[in-house]
Amino acid sequence: MSARPRFRILLTAAALCAAVAVPSAPARAAYETPVAPKVPKTVVLDGGRLQQAKVRLDRGDPQLKRALGDLTARADNWLDQGPWTVVDKPKPAPGGDVHEYLSQAPYWWPSGPKSPDNPWGCPYVQRDGQRNPEVDTGTDRQDAEKVFDSTYELSLAWYYTGRKQYAEKAAAVLRTWFLDPATRMNPNLDHGQFIPCKYDGRAIGIIDFSQSYTSVLDAIALLNTGAPGWSKDDRSAMRGWNADFLDWLAHSAFGEEEGAAKNNHGTFYDLQLAALAYATGDKDLARRTVLDARAKRIDPQIAADGSQPQELARTRSWHYSTFDLVAYTRLAAIGRHVGVDLWSYRGPDGQGLLKSVDFLLPAATGAKAWAYPELEFHRFAASDVVHAAADAGDRAAQAAVPKLEAPPGGDLWALRPAAEQLDSIAG
Repeated sequence: MSARPRFRILLTAAALCAAVAVPSAPARAAYETPVAPKVPKTVVLDGGRLQQAKVRLDRGDPQLKRALGDLTARADNWLDQGPWTVVDKPKPAPGGDVHEYLSQAPYWWPSGPKSPDNPWGCPYVQRDGQRNPEVDTGTDRQDAEKVFDSTYELSLAWYYTGRKQYAEKAAAVLRTWFLDPATRMNPNLDHGQFIPCKYDGRAIGIIDFSQSYTSVLDAIALLNTGAPGWSKDDRSAMRGWNADFLDWLAHSAFGEEEGAAKNNHGTFYDLQLAALAYATGDKDLARRTVLDARAKRIDPQIAADGSQPQELARTRSWHYSTFDLVAYTRLAAIGRHVGVDLWSYRGPDGQGLLKSVDFLLPAATGAKAWAYPELEFHRFAASDVVHAAADAGDRAAQAAVPKLEAPPGGDLWALRPAAEQLDSIAG
């Protein structure tokens, strides 16, 4: 054999060996197992579902990529806002401590002329469903809602994208509002929804937090998976703040009064109590709260046909019917963590959460007009609770999902499968 053919054979053999020893990039991807993201120990959200969504996104799922675009657009909007603090309001809460949270009753209006002797225009009178614009200036309510919304959306955006600016911003917002000694909020709501010249605070003000603070607990759980800018000390301090807040909620006179409420205020109180208990390690209290909600909440609040009579009596009956179900569906999600299936419960008249969601479906899908008082109907307000019922196995809700109206900013259910009040009004 001549030297040239032999050399050519050796080259061919070497090339074959190289092809076997060093597979191409697509071939390597087929054999390598990607490292799964951490499962966050979330309170309302299902951490396992979030992990699965993250894996699907990493593999290029087109539907989730569209939802992620909506989520990151919201998160981007928060990057140049805040952080916020309770200490920068024009006047402190009654008693003079700037660290005390202060909000004003949204549906109470001045009925007298304002004067040097009567600067508030007292006495105040109630106009149900009509929001007094005074409540959005001079108190902490608006800033607290920005804290809740921003930390939730920023933390979710970080978890799905890994972009550190989202996590660092969420961490700064949380530290400023809850932890830094100069700017922190005291862990109570003693001055929530005060009425000028009448009350320095009311138990009803607890709903300022109970309707959305559970999202902050989930944001913290997301950051706790290893977010940049969120330290071990931050995690410990936030857990301590939540433990103090839970103690106030469970044992204060305002907490006990709100817990005795018979309408959506009572439902949201249970949601917040169970969520804080679960987040701080008291799973027994969380479980008892969800179990008690069956006879304490569902039985008296939901009728045999699935309607919620107390909410239908409001001037915003559609809003409040969906609002109360937001609390119920989130409470049911906590129940999943502690071994309680709230979705399957049926009361003595057959009432239950699935039937209550089904009651909304004709209006939620646009098949029929809502037949009860409503000052400002938004069909999309029911979208999340219908998604929740569909996920719980309700066939009517599953059939309704394609007919739902997407909320402003897009439908984020696939990335944060926990109901929110999508047409939120305060109170």
